[in-house]
Amino acid sequence: MSNKEDSAPEESVSMDDLDPDFKHMVAKEPGGENIKKCFACGTCAAICPVLSVNDSYNPRRIIRMVLLGMKEEVLSSEFIWLCSGCYSCYERCPRDVKITSLMGAIRNIAVREGHLPKAMGAAVDLLKKFGRILEVSEFENTVRAKKGIPELEFEISEIKKVLNKAGIHEATKEDGNDE
Repeated sequence: MSNKEDSAPEESVSMDDLDPDFKHMVAKEPGGENIKKCFACGTCAAICPVLSVNDSYNPRRIIRMVLLGMKEEVLSSEFIWLCSGCYSCYERCPRDVKITSLMGAIRNIAVREGHLPKAMGAAVDLLKKFGRILEVSEFENTVRAKKGIPELEFEISEIKKVLNKAGIHEATKEDGNDE
């Protein structure tokens, strides 16, 4: 029995659900300029170390989905966040698609569109609350003082400005009292 026979039937996609401008949106994003050069040779998938341990991340499939206009499926998926940034595909792509940069471009669009993985959302929530990923309490500052290191002082409103400028602040806004 072949793998195709063993796998579950694939869902069909309605043309009404496709966004024909999605590939152009990605191509305009820094890092996504070469997406339309891809001819699906599979070099990226063959060399990808992430694909070897998690078959939900397949760079060739992601590129195909973008080119077909499957915007919601791509941007809302967890698999766009799995690229390890090893540049193996980037170096070997015969069409110079620059897949590592492309994945960054797709993730940037996802954030702007409000799609963020839960773990990243939790990290952003900590940044909004404490101005850093880990809360610095009086204890940490006491330890720093004993070692002759100045206390950490920061202005959370400045962090929120950076998050807002990056588009991350809005993507994770859950309560109405954020600046």
